[in-house]
Amino acid sequence: MRLIITAENLGKQYRLGTQQAAYATLRETIANAVRRPDKTRNGNATGTFWALRDINFEIQEGEVVGIIGRNGAGKSTLLRILSRVTEPTTGRVKLRGRVGSLLEVGTGFHPELTGRENIFLNGAILGMKKAEIVRKFDEIVAFAEIEKFIDTPVKRYSTGMYLRLAFAVAAHLEPDVLLVDEVLAVGDASFQRKCLDKMKVVGEDGRTVLFVSHNMPAVTRLCERIILLDEGRVVADGPAHKVASLYLQSGLGTMAVREWKDRTKAPGNEIVRLYAVRVINEDGEMAETIDIRRPVGIEMEFEVLQAGRNLVPNYTFTNEEGVCVFVAIDHDPQWYGRTRDPGHYISTAWIDGNFLAEGTLIVGAAMSTMDPVLVHFHEREAVAFQIVDSLDGGSARGDFAGTIPGVVRPMLKWTTSFDSRQTNAEVWSVREGA
Repeated sequence: MRLIITAENLGKQYRLGTQQAAYATLRETIANAVRRPDKTRNGNATGTFWALRDINFEIQEGEVVGIIGRNGAGKSTLLRILSRVTEPTTGRVKLRGRVGSLLEVGTGFHPELTGRENIFLNGAILGMKKAEIVRKFDEIVAFAEIEKFIDTPVKRYSTGMYLRLAFAVAAHLEPDVLLVDEVLAVGDASFQRKCLDKMKVVGEDGRTVLFVSHNMPAVTRLCERIILLDEGRVVADGPAHKVASLYLQSGLGTMAVREWKDRTKAPGNEIVRLYAVRVINEDGEMAETIDIRRPVGIEMEFEVLQAGRNLVPNYTFTNEEGVCVFVAIDHDPQWYGRTRDPGHYISTAWIDGNFLAEGTLIVGAAMSTMDPVLVHFHEREAVAFQIVDSLDGGSARGDFAGTIPGVVRPMLKWTTSFDSRQTNAEVWSVREGA
């Protein structure tokens, strides 16, 4: 394989507080040029910050690489530089081949043009010949599921239609490098699976994919390698599951406690607000690591703001490989099927010891109403915790020290019958009723 992307001492600096008019007159341009550089147009002092600093990495042809990190870590800035939307302040990028990018919904689309026209426009921007675009056209339209609207201006598309076409164009026009930034943030579950499957195929075809997402299960399922960014710097670069575990345990990503101190910005709506999700042990203490033999509780703290709703807390448990282990729905008999009065609630779901397998579990927290079905909030990666299986007995592992596959590891009840006085022939004759 050959190197297809090389980043050398890459940095991007932005100036805080600057404002730029969309259409500046010559007079305004001259006036701005003589203003002191440390003042904005409204006279407020400005400073600078580094969105990226000293970024170095190499990516081989055919690699599928995830880029993760908390909000503001520099992920999207890095993809904008790689896609040549913006120039770096320091360093340089060596990129071989043509690049297809989906940095936001409909990047590169002209709203007045039809879906058909935008497909050909994007292909031309990528340097493709018309015959190449025609060869891929039907496949793009079928993937996007917009056959009836292909000759409609894209400004009339719904967000879902816009997204489906944008991803289909970016993924099917055979770029050497595909850059994808949070494409799974919009769209239904079936389309998200479709996108992941297509990106996997792109990688298997020998092309390179860089995938930015907060959806950790999706990243670990799709990517063999992950680059972790924090405050504009690379803090880890290696095998996907190792870097994902580091992210979840380091405090940079999801932790065992997630709280929203500012109640006005907490997830939810005028009916209910989520204030906290916590992982607790059997002593009620917050814990990031749980012994496989011990119970673990997931605590949801929320406030009901309006009366008359049958609100149901629920959790989704997903492992590092993106497999949904199970979904838990609140069946507390005190509240199940009842409307909740306004007030402060803490609901806890307990998982028995010797049920989960060892590894990282990522918990999504949601609040739903069942009739009609409404989701009032859904934090997909609210908290995470580690299950640890030791060799000192008391778990389903027994004395075996090797790797044990599976999403759960229950310690089942076994029964065995034995009679030393019966021969095999006698046992079979008894079974056959002889």
